[in-house]
Amino acid sequence: MGDVVAPDLEELRAFTARLRCVEACGDAGLGIEWLDAVEALKSVGCAVQAVVTDDVATVVREDRQARRLPRAEWDGGIASQIGLARRESPNRGGRHLGFARAVVHEMPHTLALLRSGRLNEWRATLLVRETACLSARDRGIVDRRLCSDPDILDGVGDRGLIAKAKALAVELDAAAVVARHRKAVSERRVTTRPAPDSMAYLGVLMPMEQAVCVQATLGRDADSLIATGDGGGRTRNQVMADLLFERGTGVSVAAGVPVAVDLVISDETLLAGEGEAADLQGFGPVPASIARQLVADAVDSETEATLRLMYACPVSGVLTAMESQARTFPRSLRNLIDLRDRTCRTPWCDAPIRHHDHIRSRRNKGVTTAQNGAGLCAACNYAKEGDGWAARPVCRPDRRHLLDLGTPTGHHYRSAAPRLPSAARRSEIEAILIAHLRAS
Repeated sequence: MGDVVAPDLEELRAFTARLRCVEACGDAGLGIEWLDAVEALKSVGCAVQAVVTDDVATVVREDRQARRLPRAEWDGGIASQIGLARRESPNRGGRHLGFARAVVHEMPHTLALLRSGRLNEWRATLLVRETACLSARDRGIVDRRLCSDPDILDGVGDRGLIAKAKALAVELDAAAVVARHRKAVSERRVTTRPAPDSMAYLGVLMPMEQAVCVQATLGRDADSLIATGDGGGRTRNQVMADLLFERGTGVSVAAGVPVAVDLVISDETLLAGEGEAADLQGFGPVPASIARQLVADAVDSETEATLRLMYACPVSGVLTAMESQARTFPRSLRNLIDLRDRTCRTPWCDAPIRHHDHIRSRRNKGVTTAQNGAGLCAACNYAKEGDGWAARPVCRPDRRHLLDLGTPTGHHYRSAAPRLPSAARRSEIEAILIAHLRAS
């Protein structure tokens, strides 16, 4: 049997184009066969991506080493390039890179199962995750015991797979598992992320025993309130959520806390009953009626509420300036960038803004202006400063802020600032706003 010739890039793209033409066949049995075949194709694609990802990292690192760059710069920005190529955030790019290194260099049987279509990307990721604390030798042992025979994990669910990997990890290196737990405890944190219907998920990463204790305490106290008739007609889950908010903010014993929550809403939506959605900083779009209710609740409560005038292009909706409460240019500019960009401006990265960056650096005569400024997360800002990266602001006829990001491999990606709620189109609304601002 002759050597198998790997397909070239054009052949792969041609096959992808053919696959786009697949339509429903009207045969349930054949449809199941299609599902099975495409699932295997996805697994093979994951294996190919892992091999190519590791190769890209190796080539970039060897090139930098050959050019005698400092060792600290050898890995800089590689994860960001992987993320951009896969249309994902740099954080996810780093995970893909770590996954690739693990399966290519330390878990050959896992990679082989991926290539055969017998293991999907998610289950391979679980194996990589649960063995991350082990040495390369011990990780290889887990890989051999679980993946050398495809029948070992055949029919085993995700929980069963995790349990098998954890048991082997403890057997091989219990101390490493304990050290990993201690590190995990040190990374406890609180996060929020948007949920459907203008809700949000509040996530708390904490030790298991603490999380169970919080859940049990809230449940106990909710049951007590409902049993004594003090539940106010709320369900148990509603009472638990309200108790968590009250105890976390002290709202039941204090008049409120001075935390800034930026709600961007057009004047017509606020005062004239228009239906355009507002934007809640750090959350996203909020329906007009809910936004107006938030404003009304803030005004009626004892919490301080401030109305701040913002100026936007009436055609494009691009934020151009805003009234400054602090009267100092740097702070006003940072606020403008935060409200204009909302999240990190690197394509596919929606991490919170941590750095206010000069797109064209100051050492290259970049000026400190809104046009030359962008909000970035820390990881993207550090990557952008690495070897071979370039960025520049792009002028557009509609004045919507745009930046061009160039990577060391010569690829370019563009990022446009999101639209804000539309500017006013009726002069009487502007007059009402100005009157409110002057009266405040």
